[in-house]
Amino acid sequence: MSKSAAPGGPLTGVEMALYRTLRAVLVGLARVWMRLRVEGTEHVPADRAFILAPVHRSNIDFLVVLACTRRRMHYLAKDSLWTPLTSRLFTGLGGIPVARGSADRDALRTCIEVVRQGEPLVIFPEGTRQSGPEVQPLFDGPAFVQSRTGAPIVPVGIGGSERVMPRGSKMIWPRPVTIVIGEPLEAPAPEGPKARRSSIRAQTAALRPMLQSLYDEAMGKVAAR
Repeated sequence: MSKSAAPGGPLTGVEMALYRTLRAVLVGLARVWMRLRVEGTEHVPADRAFILAPVHRSNIDFLVVLACTRRRMHYLAKDSLWTPLTSRLFTGLGGIPVARGSADRDALRTCIEVVRQGEPLVIFPEGTRQSGPEVQPLFDGPAFVQSRTGAPIVPVGIGGSERVMPRGSKMIWPRPVTIVIGEPLEAPAPEGPKARRSSIRAQTAALRPMLQSLYDEAMGKVAAR
């Protein structure tokens, strides 16, 4: 069975308490070490599933997005992060391992199942880490999951994380990070299979300028600090 074949499912009371403690510690460290600021949390749904879609510039992005909501989120991450030392951490934080460079149908099915269960999901629509000021062409993952679940896509700009932990770096540098959360992109009205394919592409196309605007805003706020 693929490592991504099944979601973690609902947590027990003890597991949820451990998650909240771990999240509080990680977010607290980020607020101190990176002077993390988050704007727009009012756009994050409090009582229904959603798909968080952040820009991706650093390996620490998975950590800083924990500050977007107190709810436990699941997220896709490259399967190489699951090692004997880190597997419990990433799985406990809601990670779904995905084979890099592949569609990984098991992972997509798991994402759909997670959202249908009412759980929040994180998908980095640029795929792997990117670099520079331009949001790169997006994969259809968030829009595809939305088309099967009806959950809103919540775009997120993360400014400064690339300087905190650049590609190839093993250090987490004390640099400021600002997150700006945008208004949700709601699902279009249901249509037939052919129309649904075109709607997925249209949603992905609509998401990109939203992410660019939020990323520009987040970077501007970091530069002003």
